[in-house]
Amino acid sequence: MVRLLALGSYVYQSVTAIALIFAISHILSPTNYTAFSLALASSQLLCVLMFEWLQLAGVRFLAPATGSDALRLRSSLFSAAGLSALALVLVGSLLSLFAKLPLELTALGLALAAAQGVTDLHFMMIRVSGRLGAAAMLLIGRATLLLAGAIAGAMVFGNATATLAGLVLGQIISLLLGSLSDHFLLQWRPRLTARADLAGFCRYGMLAAGASVLHLAVPVMIRFIVVGRLGAAGPAAAAGFSMALDLLQRPFTVLVSAIHTVNYPDVVVRFDRGSDRDARQTTARLFDFIICSTAIMLGGLIGFLPDVARLFVPHDILASFLSAAPAAAAFYFLHLHLQGTLAILPHLQKSALRLVVVAAGQVLTVLICSGLAAAAGIAPPGIVAAAAMATAFVMLLASGPTIRFGAIPRLHLVAAAAVAAILIGSLSTLPSEPSIWLLGKSAFAMLAVALIAWRGEFLTAPQ
Repeated sequence: MVRLLALGSYVYQSVTAIALIFAISHILSPTNYTAFSLALASSQLLCVLMFEWLQLAGVRFLAPATGSDALRLRSSLFSAAGLSALALVLVGSLLSLFAKLPLELTALGLALAAAQGVTDLHFMMIRVSGRLGAAAMLLIGRATLLLAGAIAGAMVFGNATATLAGLVLGQIISLLLGSLSDHFLLQWRPRLTARADLAGFCRYGMLAAGASVLHLAVPVMIRFIVVGRLGAAGPAAAAGFSMALDLLQRPFTVLVSAIHTVNYPDVVVRFDRGSDRDARQTTARLFDFIICSTAIMLGGLIGFLPDVARLFVPHDILASFLSAAPAAAAFYFLHLHLQGTLAILPHLQKSALRLVVVAAGQVLTVLICSGLAAAAGIAPPGIVAAAAMATAFVMLLASGPTIRFGAIPRLHLVAAAAVAAILIGSLSTLPSEPSIWLLGKSAFAMLAVALIAWRGEFLTAPQ
């Protein structure tokens, strides 16, 4: 039941993120929404750059620790987070000299990155300490606060600055709530910080986080290429494309993160302490979960996004949104499998340098392919499709360790999920009026999801 709650908390985050995007796009003007979108994407990139390495190292080092060792490691992690926050201010201040965003948006983006990084670190400590349910409730509370804060800022002031300020306030309140739930932050003792711990965090965490930063930079790079190409087409076209990238990245990211949160610790334990057979079986079950769930999500997005968009996307950006959405969904499906599925074996083997090489390869191939597509005058959906094909090529080159390890997912289950995804996606060709048609389509999709989940037994703890 706790695993289901943890998974549900991530699904709730995804739903509120989608709701936030829809709401903000309705409240802000296209110009303000584009500025907000660019500032938020840049803030997320800086957050990963400065804090992701601590997340990765913290899970690896802190999960098995107890007693005084755990207290020392937590103190070292918070000290490292303080140093990262200082570096964030310095790096962000330097980058602001070259950024096209207003100074107040840049400052708020830096504050959001710092607040989110520390809050994520604190919630991770609560999760690995065995309080998965408490961490799930805190994630739900934070998602609600972020949604309320951003909408309130946008409605009251009607600009990107106030909207971003609402997100910062939501992160700060969430950190305070986390400190009331568990006193890990209040127990921080800088004198307990160990240089050996910091060195250990750096050796593994920084390289692995560097790969995450490179992967996260790919959508940002595509965004700037396309928005630059759409400059002459007016703000509505750029806002519709930006909304497609914003909307379709979050569901895949949240889903894969949720699956990792629930299943990845078991995989690590079996890999480190179990037999080779146990490690392969547990890893294969994780692959089952990721592949089947993301395939079903891709089908659902293609099948139902047109209906949802006509209800919630502003009319002046609807056309550009719908034209970019299918290609964006396909790109993020491949992008998240490169980052979240094919990277599992290198993480288990601590081959962090390989992660960096693969991520750099994706950046280079996507830059070349999407840049050539833009230079050739191809429309934005074609540019995103070129990025998707480049990512698929990198996936083929990066699949060696996974194939050699032999963690083969259940092929009949993957095939069933693929068929279900195709059928759900094909529902977009059916009418949604009268409403009985939409209800029938929804019932069919839910039945398909239930059957795949029942056959997969994804939330069953390994024996």
